[in-house]
Amino acid sequence: MVQDQRHLCGGLFVDRAKALKFALFENGHKPNAVIMVPGVFELDMAAKPGNTNAPAATLEVPRRRQAA
Repeated sequence: MVQDQRHLCGGLFVDRAKALKFALFENGHKPNAVIMVPGVFELDMAAKPGNTNAPAATLEVPRRRQAA
């Protein structure tokens, strides 16, 4: 899943590579603006767009879970 920090754009993807490709496309191919979050990432459908002061170009892509 990819979601910008203002909840204005994002999506669900079949794998991490597709999510990262989308995130880079949406942020102008700035890899430093992509945040990989560890663990489970929940999609909050109730959140109102624009509730944070974070830059709109920052997109979050979940990291793959590490095998135990």
